[in-house]
Parts: sequence; C-alpha cells; structure tokens
Amino acid sequence: MGRTVKTGRRCTRTGCTRGAVATLTYAYADLTAVVGPLASFAEPHSYDLCEEHAVRLTVPRGWEVLRHVGEFPAPIPHADDLEALADAVREAARVEPGSHLDHEVEAVTGRRGHLRVVPTVP
Repeated sequence: MGRTVKTGRRCTRTGCTRGAVATLTYAYADLTAVVGPLASFAEPHSYDLCEEHAVRLTVPRGWEVLRHVGEFPAPIPHADDLEALADAVREAARVEPGSHLDHEVEAVTGRRGHLRVVPTVP
C-alpha cells in the first residue's frame, strides 16, 4: 500500500486526498459491491478509491464484495496525458528560428508553419 499513481483522479472518500487506483460499483439487485481496477473514465454511479480504501471496504450485512485480487494495475493514460507527452516531445525537438539548422530544415523539408513535409530518401 501507499503506492502513488498519477491519474488526476482522487479517492472519493471524504477527507482522503490520495490518488485513485480502483473503482467501486454497486450491483444493487445482487446486493454486491464490485471493487476493480480504475475505470478508464469516471462514471456517475461509481466511486474512485485509493488503494487503502479499496482494500478496507466493508459492506452491510447480507451484501457481498467482489474484490480485485493482487495489486491494482496502473491506469491507461488518458488522451490528455498523451497530448502532454507529444507536446513535450515537440518542444524538445523545436529548432530555434534563425539558426543555420532551421534554414537547412526549411530548404530540405518544405516547412510550412508548424507542419513539415519530409521527402523520401531514395
């Protein structure tokens, strides 16, 4: 326990500020609470939980808990995370305007704004 996962989503338990690693969903008709890996998207009828609250969850008498066994896997990155990564790569690869390399790139690639057409090498 105590593992930190950066998802941007927090545990929904009151007063808890830890990151969410699991999703709790109730199946009322079956008197069952299901605790599984963090869902890709926050749903209105489910609850995000940190690892401690996911492991310690209790339910009323007569109810059953179906719980994920083992460690909770890291959530799949969202589009925002992937876009941030792509922006960082673009920023790192950006050529300073006015440098001799910039003119070389422009002449060879047919640069147009922030897009480039790279010729195929025979």
